[in-house]
Amino acid sequence: MSGSSQMPELRFVDVPGPVANSGQQRRLAYWDWMPQQGADAHRVVVCVHGLSRQGRDFDVLASALTAQARVIAVDVAGRGFSDWLADPMTYQVGTYAADVGSLIARLRSENPMLQIDWIGTSMGGLIGMALAAQPAMGFRRLVLNDVGPVLQWEALRRIGTYLGLNPSFASEQEAADYLWSISTGFGPHCQQQWMALSRPMLREREGRWWLHYDPALAVPIRALTDMDESVGRQVVADGEAALWALYDAISAPTLLLRGADSDLLTRETAKAMSERGPRARCVEFQGVGHAPTLVVPDQVAAVVGFLEQA
Repeated sequence: MSGSSQMPELRFVDVPGPVANSGQQRRLAYWDWMPQQGADAHRVVVCVHGLSRQGRDFDVLASALTAQARVIAVDVAGRGFSDWLADPMTYQVGTYAADVGSLIARLRSENPMLQIDWIGTSMGGLIGMALAAQPAMGFRRLVLNDVGPVLQWEALRRIGTYLGLNPSFASEQEAADYLWSISTGFGPHCQQQWMALSRPMLREREGRWWLHYDPALAVPIRALTDMDESVGRQVVADGEAALWALYDAISAPTLLLRGADSDLLTRETAKAMSERGPRARCVEFQGVGHAPTLVVPDQVAAVVGFLEQA
C-alpha cells in the first residue's frame, strides 16, 4: 500500500449561517488531495477531524487513499484555517454539518456523478452521522472513528478540563509535549509521527507557539460540563435518543473503529451499533483509547480496505 508523496492544496468555500467573528460571511477551509492516475474520478473521500484538531490530521491516510479517490480534509469552523465564529454558542454539530453540506453541494455542482465516502473522527463522526442520515446525501460508505450515539459524561468532563485554555509555549517541542500530555489516549506514536500530528496544530507569534483554534469553541462544552452533574448527565442522556435516530436512518455501509481503551465509545455501544441501523462492522485497536489517529499501518489498512470495496 503505497501512498502519494504530494501535498494537499488549501482551498476555501463560502458558507452561510453564523457569521465570522469579523462580522462577515464565513469561509470554510479544506485540504484538497488530488487523486493519483487510475483513481475513480467520481469519488471523493471527505475526512473530518475531532473536537480540537484540524484537517492535516489525515495526511498519512489521505496519501494512501489518493490511489482510490480525491480526498478532502476539512478544517471545521474555528479550527485550522477556517474562520472563527462570532457567537461561540454556534460551535455546534448543526453548524458544522450545514457547513460541510455546503461544501459537498459545491463539489457536486462541479461533478454531478460524485460519490461521497466519509471518514469522521469523534466529532467528525457525529457530523457524518447527521449528514449520512439524510437520504439526499447518498453517502457511498461511512467510517466512524471512535464515536457513536452514546457519549460518556466522564469523557466530556475530561475534554472540558483542557479545551479552550489557550496556553502558549516557548518552543515547538514544548507545545508538542503539552499536546501529548492531553492526548495519551491516541496510543503509541514515535517522535516523528507525533511531531507530524502536532505541527499543524500550532502557530508561532512573537516567539511563542499557540494552538491553532478558537479558544471559544470550548464555550458550549463548558456550558454543559459546568452544570450540576445530575442535570448534565440528563442532558447528555436526552441527546442519545436523537443520535440513535440519526444512526438508525443511515443506510450506507458503515465501519466503526474503536480504541480498545476508549472512554468515549464503550464496547457495549459498539456492539449495539453492530446490531441496528447500518449494522456497522467494528474493528478494535488494542493499546489505544480515544481516538485512533489513523496514522499507524494497521489503522490505515482497515480504512483503505473498507473503502476499496465496491
